[in-house]
Amino acid sequence: MATSGFPDPAHTTIGQRIKWARERVGMSRRVLGGLVDRSPEWVKAVEIGRLQAPRLPMLLRIAHALGVQDLAELTGNGHAVPVSVFAGEKHVALAAVQAALTEYHLSSDTRPPNVAHLAVRLEQAWQVRHASPDHRTQLGLLLPDLIRDAQRAVRVIRGDERRDARRVLAGVYRLADFYCAYQPAAELVWLVADRAMNEALEADDPLAIAGGAWAKVQALRDVGRWDEALDVAAFGAHEIEPYLDSGDNWRGMWGALKAEVAYVHARRGRHGQAWEAWELADRVAQELPVGYRHTQSSFSRPVMSAHATTLGVELRRPAEALRAADQFDPDTIASVPRRARHLIEVARAHDQRGERHAVWALLHHSERTAPETIKYNGFAREMLIGLRSNPPTGLRQDVHDLCERVGIAA
Repeated sequence: MATSGFPDPAHTTIGQRIKWARERVGMSRRVLGGLVDRSPEWVKAVEIGRLQAPRLPMLLRIAHALGVQDLAELTGNGHAVPVSVFAGEKHVALAAVQAALTEYHLSSDTRPPNVAHLAVRLEQAWQVRHASPDHRTQLGLLLPDLIRDAQRAVRVIRGDERRDARRVLAGVYRLADFYCAYQPAAELVWLVADRAMNEALEADDPLAIAGGAWAKVQALRDVGRWDEALDVAAFGAHEIEPYLDSGDNWRGMWGALKAEVAYVHARRGRHGQAWEAWELADRVAQELPVGYRHTQSSFSRPVMSAHATTLGVELRRPAEALRAADQFDPDTIASVPRRARHLIEVARAHDQRGERHAVWALLHHSERTAPETIKYNGFAREMLIGLRSNPPTGLRQDVHDLCERVGIAA
């Protein structure tokens, strides 16, 4: 037995160690499955080895649910790896954003808010989010008041204008989804995704409904609920298909949903279906004006090229991913956080080929582009931990310094 009390990793599988940790805290398979959005049968299949060991994002969720602080106790790595190293720390403003989302303190101000002004504030917040290297910090400053004011508008406004207020609140929740994502607060991601969809449905706004679907697809995809993610994407696309001649944003939203379908298929290893969906989305992107970018999703011609890189990575075809990356200039991605994320995806392709110098160079570039993207990206943190244990020749100190800036202790 290991000193922590966990079974000896030399003689046990990850599934067996998950079972040991679950039984240690007296948790049933049904409860654990509920905490990580899986069925009791799925938990059993993992524990007995009928399914492959979960990938890192799911392992992190299991570790959180079971109160495991050292991920090595589940993986059997042998080296202490605090869960927070992969998951990242909570952003300093998370408590304030969470309070705005969950604490309903009714304001004594009964004057109806100006919905048009709220819509302008929301649009400005989106612009700040896409333009800022410290985008999470900037959103953390804006969101608490914006959430409370938009919620108050829906509570106090009556008549036709209430539909407009709901439309704005749905957009605020979709923006909050970007802030909450990739932090150790998965429950907030589900909360804002569900609320965004609910407000859009109440507003009876097809474009807002599709935007809510886009956010929910990502939440479902990241926990491996493939079929549900595809169903939600299909629902969102169906809502706006009658209106595709209504303007660029309608077509951009439809294309963004198809791009997410491609991502889901790639995550589950479906090469043909992934590229079929990507081609549909790319066709739409090529028909949109040069320079067009959908505000919520960043859907655009450059981002579709970035998606091609990601598909290659997820399908474990790094040569395809790197060919796609070489065909466009990442500086053409208008959203600064999205550009930094693309650099991480290119680093993942090089990582699959064992090209450690290239991995470091791209992660370093990503960190200089948007420090708060790499800091909360689990793939980047995993690659940095690998570089720290086996640094490229001549870059030991550089790797150490980058790890410190990202928040990975030596």
